[in-house]
Amino acid sequence: MYHVLVVDDDAAIRGIVAEVLSDDGHDVEEAESAEKALERLAKGGIDLVMTDIRMSGMDGLALLREIRSKDDIVQVIIMTSHASMDAAVGALKSGAYDFLTKPFENLDIISATAKRALEAVRMAREKNLLVATLTRNNAELERMNNFFRDLAIKDGLTNLYNHRHLQEAISAEVERSKRYKREVSVLFIDVDHFKTYNDTQGHPAGDEVLRGLAKILLDHARDTDTVARWGGEEFVLLAPETSSAKAAELAERLRAAVSAFPFQGRESQPGGLITISVGVATLAPGGSHETLVSRADAAVYEAKAAGRNTVRVAISGSPELASLPA
Repeated sequence: MYHVLVVDDDAAIRGIVAEVLSDDGHDVEEAESAEKALERLAKGGIDLVMTDIRMSGMDGLALLREIRSKDDIVQVIIMTSHASMDAAVGALKSGAYDFLTKPFENLDIISATAKRALEAVRMAREKNLLVATLTRNNAELERMNNFFRDLAIKDGLTNLYNHRHLQEAISAEVERSKRYKREVSVLFIDVDHFKTYNDTQGHPAGDEVLRGLAKILLDHARDTDTVARWGGEEFVLLAPETSSAKAAELAERLRAAVSAFPFQGRESQPGGLITISVGVATLAPGGSHETLVSRADAAVYEAKAAGRNTVRVAISGSPELASLPA
């Protein structure tokens, strides 16, 4: 069932049109003026408006414009006398579906014209529903694509980038560094005595430490940096356009932030703190992805050998290491 609003200041005409449309099975309401019609339209639920073009107060054209400014689904049929044909053509240009001339040739034309207009309403609403469904489906598809993309490149525990994505990021940054003659550094980070913590506090608490460490790393990283979980309790921060000195400063800030953080159960650790050892390496002339990572890895082992909770920097172009005291 469709809902039709008949608008005419002539009660006789209004009644005839309403009766025809009611006999066709539509729910029909009447309004004696355009102002009353707008009040009813504001409540919603109207599919078709059949309005006289000439009425006291607001005329049918003004009513049409008001409807079109708010709704492009509701159809409007203009009823006009032969003397107002120019106005009727203007109404079509303004968005009316069709017009009927009064006096009506026969009542069937009212039914036929309304039927065509209501079919246009049905098609427009089905189109909008299809568009809305496709939009929802596309949004869901995008959400799922993002989910699976994150699944492929993110670590499930910490939500940092995973080992595979990091390797790709390092390769890309090394190539960019060589092409544009810019520095790139890597920080290799290892949680000290992590096995001891897991043994005393349990693996769920250990997972919380890793998540907390991930947040600290992200809080200190720049938007251009890539932070990843290398595996187990090892993390890597890739810092493009960063010199060895600047990378060492960042590593020291990270070391200090972790040792100061009140992780639960840290008192069970050696020294009563949860700490990290950090190895820093900057791409050397003629270096590669592999040598950059291996030098940072060697530097973190030197930091652990030096007593942990410290930073070691690999000297560019040399296996030697520079100490950065805690």
